[in-house]
Amino acid sequence: MSEESMAERVIVALDFPAADEALAFLERVPQVRYVKVGMELYYAAGAAFLDILKQRGLKIFLDLKLHDIPNTVGRATAVLAGLGVDMLNVHAGGGREMMLRAKDGVEQGVPPGQTAPRLIAVTQLTSTDQRMLNEELGIPGTVEEAVLRYARLAKECGLDGVVASPWEVGPVKVACGGGFLCVTPGVRPAGAADGEMRDDQRRIMTPGEAWRAGSDYLVVGRPVTRASDPARAFAAIVAQLNGP
Repeated sequence: MSEESMAERVIVALDFPAADEALAFLERVPQVRYVKVGMELYYAAGAAFLDILKQRGLKIFLDLKLHDIPNTVGRATAVLAGLGVDMLNVHAGGGREMMLRAKDGVEQGVPPGQTAPRLIAVTQLTSTDQRMLNEELGIPGTVEEAVLRYARLAKECGLDGVVASPWEVGPVKVACGGGFLCVTPGVRPAGAADGEMRDDQRRIMTPGEAWRAGSDYLVVGRPVTRASDPARAFAAIVAQLNGP
């Protein structure tokens, strides 16, 4: 895979409070091809900011983690499907009917002649560890079992893939097939300090480890956006995907 193609597999999380800060960052890292817009930035800058990103030729993962009653989520995905983004997500914890409605909403909302965004489901956040899963969320079993349960359900509902930590990618691919997308946050570069590696993430891997585990897209935020030289940091992550 070419370096440019590899760069499209690294989704940079634009975790900034305002559009001008995100755009200033992008000026420093022209090789970025795919970005994630989460709640903070989308709520601050709105759909108009997505248009600016598309005009720059960037692919967009709109990370709003929809989780509500089925009818509300279906109507929301119908609206979001018309914004020209490349990927959307919902929470698998919303259940079968919600995910089915989300899928219907995407199909109904995409404008004629426009490619529908990929719809993926969040399984368990990478900040969730075993204790939190069992004691706080009240979900029995291991984190991997919970992730696989949601991944299978998402596939049954016709979704394109899931968000899961790199630790669960292999089992998800076995359970759901190689073509079922795995988008993986919880990626930290090799050589990062322990505090930098962890932040609020728990189930993490290096970019090379996550790629070799079968991840289709890696989501990386602070190791690039907070780097003193973000272009160099991004290039180093892409290089790790081609490493041994």
